[in-house]
Amino acid sequence: MMRWIGAAVLLAAAAGNVAAQTSSGQIWPSKQIEMIIAFPAGSGVDVIGRAMAAAISQQAGQNVVVLNRDGAAGTLGFATLAAAAPDGHMLAFGPTTPIANAPYLVKGVRYNVESFTYVCQVFENVFAIAVGPKSKFTSAQELFAAAKANPGQLTYGHAGLGTIPHLSMENTAEALHYKFAAVPFRGDAPLVPALLRGEVDFAAAGVSTIRPQPAIRPLAIFSEKRHPAYPDVPTVKELGVTTSVPPGHNGLFAPHGLPADVRNALEGACRTALKQESVAKVMANTGQSIEYLNGADFHAQTVADYKSKGELIKRLGLGAQ
Repeated sequence: MMRWIGAAVLLAAAAGNVAAQTSSGQIWPSKQIEMIIAFPAGSGVDVIGRAMAAAISQQAGQNVVVLNRDGAAGTLGFATLAAAAPDGHMLAFGPTTPIANAPYLVKGVRYNVESFTYVCQVFENVFAIAVGPKSKFTSAQELFAAAKANPGQLTYGHAGLGTIPHLSMENTAEALHYKFAAVPFRGDAPLVPALLRGEVDFAAAGVSTIRPQPAIRPLAIFSEKRHPAYPDVPTVKELGVTTSVPPGHNGLFAPHGLPADVRNALEGACRTALKQESVAKVMANTGQSIEYLNGADFHAQTVADYKSKGELIKRLGLGAQ
């Protein structure tokens, strides 16, 4: 039996697929793999996640089915992952915000930063201040001037409590000593039509979400440098605003306790997927670039981010909801 298992692994590898043998002698993957995306279908993270799922499915020789389990700032999806069996048949793709940010903001979160296996980081989601086609604002300076003249009157949409765009905008308001009225949505996808209809004055949204929407105009980028997709759009730093919120770190996760062989196989599948033309095309269409980290570095970065986000959230006075 052990010879047969070893032969199966070698055959899968020869076919270009990933496969792993766990300490109990089981072959992974032995059945369909499910990948949770903790935000609505149609968001930039969802589009990239689906491309990654297809690429990993090719290598694994098993279907990778995407499950959108959004809600509660992404914590519902990640809670499902944390409670799943650590056998490599349940994964999640998305930002670290449900891990690094949400536990400070959402009551009843039953996991922590160590509840997951960090497989790989795929990309950093850069966010922007953006307006819809009906907006009168042609620059971030005009928007900031209106906010100064009308404290608390300008409304902005964001992807949910404690998400990177929410914290970035609140951090900006703190730096400017202005007040904005925040309007939460269940992810970027439902925010886009509201912005297009003019239901909010502006949005703090991912470049990967607004890039496919030519009617949406970014006014400023939350980044240390200008975004290659919008080279004429200034950063908030260029506008004299210093913020401490980094871009969103997005990648692949599994439950804590994943067998080392399965973890290594998945990490290899992630690296290979990022070289595929189908994934590169989706990245380009959404205005993103690959920012790969292996599992160990992804974990260390998230632990550090969890600590810094706690300090920021406390300073901003954002309590658990």
